[in-house]
Amino acid sequence: MFVYLDNAATTKPCAEAVQSAISAMTENFGNPSSLHRVGLDAQLAVDNARKIIADSIGAESNNIIFTSGATESNNLALRGICSAYGRKRRKIVASSVEHASVEETLSALEKSGFEIVRVPPGDDGRFHFADFVKSCDENTVMITMMYVNNETGYILPVKETFSAVKRKYPDIITHTDCVQAYMKIPFRANTLNADLISLSGHKIHAVKGVGALYIKKGVRVLPIATGGKQEKGIRSGTESVPFICAFGSAVEKYSPTIKERYEKVSALKSHLLENLSGIDGISINSVDDASPYVINISVGKRSEIMLHFLESKGIYVSSGSACSKGQQSGVLKQFGISDKNADSALRISMTAETTEKELDEFAKALREGIETIRG
Repeated sequence: MFVYLDNAATTKPCAEAVQSAISAMTENFGNPSSLHRVGLDAQLAVDNARKIIADSIGAESNNIIFTSGATESNNLALRGICSAYGRKRRKIVASSVEHASVEETLSALEKSGFEIVRVPPGDDGRFHFADFVKSCDENTVMITMMYVNNETGYILPVKETFSAVKRKYPDIITHTDCVQAYMKIPFRANTLNADLISLSGHKIHAVKGVGALYIKKGVRVLPIATGGKQEKGIRSGTESVPFICAFGSAVEKYSPTIKERYEKVSALKSHLLENLSGIDGISINSVDDASPYVINISVGKRSEIMLHFLESKGIYVSSGSACSKGQQSGVLKQFGISDKNADSALRISMTAETTEKELDEFAKALREGIETIRG
């Protein structure tokens, strides 16, 4: 048996992405910066992928900068904006549940003299856009807020927050980490009122090692690495043509069916929750209106022990963000989840290719684990 339910960590590359990468490695292998025909062909392939990704969020091709992944995109967004605009404005507002690639970057900027305001959920366990607006002032250079939390699936009020912030403080730069929303929840850059959007390839059935940063026209981002003039001089280094082509192919395949896949995964979530409701000792940590792609539960047994028990049955889930390497990130505590429940938390993350049978096998093995594991 092989049941993979850790798709928030990474997804299996689709056949189209794999074929595009292979073709770029074996046939269209030129350097996009070379001035001869082989280089031009590679550049055309990159341009094609760039247009596909831009179209998917309602942007123009020249708004898209390719990176090595969302971690680099987030670093480039935060550090690049602070370098460009942070001499006079020294405050950054963020949610308290950001991915490590944002939170650790904020901590580094804090040590360099920036004021970081981390806005927590309200007493009801939910984020409210008014709390973010109240945290902003004339000294704020940017606000960063993830769209979908990678540990719980919670959907943050990005559109409402950014729109309200822009009405009151039009000069504040808005950034959203859309890794767990892209190709899962329909959105457009302009309707989000986002100046910067971070994207990742391997979360949407492309390959690891490629991401993108959307930069709105007129927004200045200074590079965090120097070198050549690739990617408009914002991200130096020879572009990874195979990975970029794979990224474009995955987006091209899945972009037309976002709503249909969301509905299918919502039905899978309902099926799973119905199965889990019959198992004693389980509590659901994800709110009802969270993204159906990510479900966080507590099982009453230590996460690490339960993970290995499930693995022995050929079932793969996680205890939280893969980037935390098994350590608690503190995100669950921010959502009001007790330390005891956080210690026994599991994250189940699906795709539209997940089946009810796989979820049934997971629930069956989970019940067995709860009944047999001591402590």
